[in-house]
Amino acid sequence: MFKSGFVAVVGRTNVGKSTLINQLVGEKIAAVTSKTQTTRTAIRGIVNRENSQIIFIDTPGIHKPKTKLGETMIDTAFGSIGDVDLVLFVIEATSKEIGRGDARILEKIKESKKKTILVINKIDLVQKEELLKLIELYRREYDFTAVIPISAMKKQNTDIILNEIESHLKEGPAYYDIEEYTDQTLRQLVEETIREKALKLLDDEVPHGLYIEVTKMELRNTKQGEEIYDTDATIYCLRNSHKGIIIGKNGAMLKKIASYARQDLEKMLGTKINLKVWVKVKEDWQDSDSIVKKFKLQ
Repeated sequence: MFKSGFVAVVGRTNVGKSTLINQLVGEKIAAVTSKTQTTRTAIRGIVNRENSQIIFIDTPGIHKPKTKLGETMIDTAFGSIGDVDLVLFVIEATSKEIGRGDARILEKIKESKKKTILVINKIDLVQKEELLKLIELYRREYDFTAVIPISAMKKQNTDIILNEIESHLKEGPAYYDIEEYTDQTLRQLVEETIREKALKLLDDEVPHGLYIEVTKMELRNTKQGEEIYDTDATIYCLRNSHKGIIIGKNGAMLKKIASYARQDLEKMLGTKINLKVWVKVKEDWQDSDSIVKKFKLQ
């Protein structure tokens, strides 16, 4: 019997959802940084097993929205809960209580009455006694299908999650080809990779005001017969002062962002990339309907 199903991964910002999904899928599909609000839209990661296909939906972290983009991110995260077969609710082992963000997520899970696995991440940072207290605290709030303590960074107990999910899936078809591991287009992968490098390299006040758009991606053969993608991308930022920081002295920072992104993409795609990146100021993009709609749940 072959099983399949969709699993939403929800949690506050920076609890390790994207790191976990990349570990489960076995490929890098989501940007991972120490900055909050790294994930902006629902990214699907596909795990093909011998008797099942599990489609994970990595959702934006729950936070207090200040723009149309922020509101859309919250709608995407909460909207995904109602449309899946199972929910993975990721929290931090270092939590001492159920904070406001986690309480909001619990409320949505209770409303949906979905089967939910509580995943307690970063267990390497706490003592066993603290972990047991946290488990008891959450068990009093909801009848979780399972509680799985893990360390996504150290790949501890992540296989248990896949086995637990598979045991609760219903019989169904493979929704994606078994060779696929994400539903993102090549352009989206390029945009996410450039944004991840910018998030890691830039100052705290700049990253959340960035929007990446690939304007050209064409495959051609070199004179030596090698395939190469000619790729143009634009980094949009909110202020002229940000533009200067992104470009850096003599263009050094922009070159570094593009170089790191190109290296990752060539490994990911197994193809050479000719990547050119520009920076433009677009002050209102976070409240622009035409841009924000791209982040809505499809």
